Amino acid sequence: MKYYVASSFGNIHTVRLVASSLNEKGFVQTYDWTKNQRANTLKDLMEIGEKEKQAVLDSDFLIVLNPAGKGSHIEFGIALGVGKPIYLYSEHTDILDFETTSTFYHVNEVKTFVGELSSFIDFILSDQNTINR
Repeated sequence: MKYYVASSFGNIHTVRLVASSLNEKGFVQTYDWTKNQRANTLKDLMEIGEKEKQAVLDSDFLIVLNPAGKGSHIEFGIALGVGKPIYLYSEHTDILDFETTSTFYHVNEVKTFVGELSSFIDFILSDQNTINR
């Protein structure tokens, strides 16, 4: 199964931890944006954006780690628009709080998870094993 992890630059360590855990179980990351330097030009943004868009389209599911930036939410929208499953993670309950959540966090394709990162990874692995039986 192929996956893509969306998040912010501030979460690079967490993105790498999730990716490493999934890769060890035989999953394939469609694109590792954490290897990029921050874009310095509009051309850089375009090239990175095209790679990230294609990576979302090539994935079987998307993982979004909060706090996430605007790019992550665009990737979320791409995945949602083409009907891909989305795993949405937050360490805190903000994604469940009516005042701070998004409508789209609660549609059928999205599986929200609040808690410890290791438990979230286990949740993804268990869910994917169930789906792929």
